[in-house]
Amino acid sequence: MITTFRRFSWSSPASVLAFTCVVGLLPPSARAQTPSLPIAGEATGVLDAPRPPPTLTSAGGPEATEKMTFDESVRRAASRNPTLLVAREEVARLEALMEQVRASALPSLTGAGTYTRLDSDRVSGGLVVQPESALNLSVTLTVPLVHPRGWLDWSHAGEQIDVARTNEADVKRTIAVATARAYLTILTQKRLVETARIARDNAKAHYEFTRAQRVGGVGNRLDEARAAQELTTDEVNLQNQSVALVRTREALGVLVAASGPVDTADEATPSQMPTFADALAEAEHSRADVRARQRARTAADRTVRDAWADYAPYLDLVAYPFYQTPATPTVPRTGWQAELVLTVPLYDGSRYGREHERVALASEARLDAEATLRQARSDVRVAFEAMRRSDAALDQAAQSASFARRALELANLAYRAGATTNLEVIDAERQARDAETLAAIAEDAAREARLGLLAASGRFP
Repeated sequence: MITTFRRFSWSSPASVLAFTCVVGLLPPSARAQTPSLPIAGEATGVLDAPRPPPTLTSAGGPEATEKMTFDESVRRAASRNPTLLVAREEVARLEALMEQVRASALPSLTGAGTYTRLDSDRVSGGLVVQPESALNLSVTLTVPLVHPRGWLDWSHAGEQIDVARTNEADVKRTIAVATARAYLTILTQKRLVETARIARDNAKAHYEFTRAQRVGGVGNRLDEARAAQELTTDEVNLQNQSVALVRTREALGVLVAASGPVDTADEATPSQMPTFADALAEAEHSRADVRARQRARTAADRTVRDAWADYAPYLDLVAYPFYQTPATPTVPRTGWQAELVLTVPLYDGSRYGREHERVALASEARLDAEATLRQARSDVRVAFEAMRRSDAALDQAAQSASFARRALELANLAYRAGATTNLEVIDAERQARDAETLAAIAEDAAREARLGLLAASGRFP
């Protein structure tokens, strides 16, 4: 289920049309001449009109070359983000380490060859006991029959692979949440750009109206200067918001590993929210970071319990098939030898240090798991309360924007009727711009709160 948040706009087509009509009804000569009756204290020079901003090329503000939906961007990040790919390679690295560790618990086979050359035969009692040249070939087979330490190390290495896989899931969750937040930030920033554009257009219409009045001899330069200052201020705000939009698009492009900036394709975001009890219960079992820390704690506790293997004896079978040419009285041409080797570790100072290290690591893993679970529960409580209050704030911000739009319309009507100065108009324009900005921020907070609750409960991604 998806929710599309309502948009608000405070542009007044009627006001803009009225401004345009007033300017259009003035005669051409009136639009160009300077008024002959300046107000008291007014400079006698002609007031320069605000210079429009230069036309920006793509080098100054690159447009996104690719658009993605919310779900598509999260899937793309999960398959291409370099941080997640590194986590997957870490799993492969631990699998390779496990292969190395298990070698000590598996049979091994090695071959050796020796060629010996003497200055002459060695003779004893008329018999050649060591020929002048001899070739010896042998194979050594070692089979660990009883090897507790090797078997447990093999098992522990396998558990570390499981820990790495849960860490990979945690990294995936982190990347998905970051991608989702970047997506929502673009939606908000586009709204702020639109708000700034509408504010600029309203200020421009007001400026053109005041200038037309002043040129027609019924206005003054003070009103025109105020309107011009408000127009240029709104133009600065529009440019700054446009730069912020470029940054957010680039940030999303980096997260999804795209070759350039990425834009949003729609405003559909997850909206099926769990209850507080469900979210709290799911956070303890479904969140990837909680499961990763719990898995690491289990693996660390296992190494402490298996410390006995450092003190256990181990038994190996060693076999030596060989080939000797030429044969000697003591060494036949072919043969074999087998041994059972029992090793009893009576004293090894390093094993005590390893045991103490495992105990410390297990304690760290336990504390980390407890802290993560505690943080997960806190995240759920905060996210649930944030969702409730952000919804209430969004409703109030929407009303505030509506009232501000109405106030702007009334201020324009009063100014055109001569009942007030343009200070009220400019003040209404600023308040309308601020109210619309707060509405956009409240809308973003509502989206972020829902995403936060889903992430806190483990339902996202």
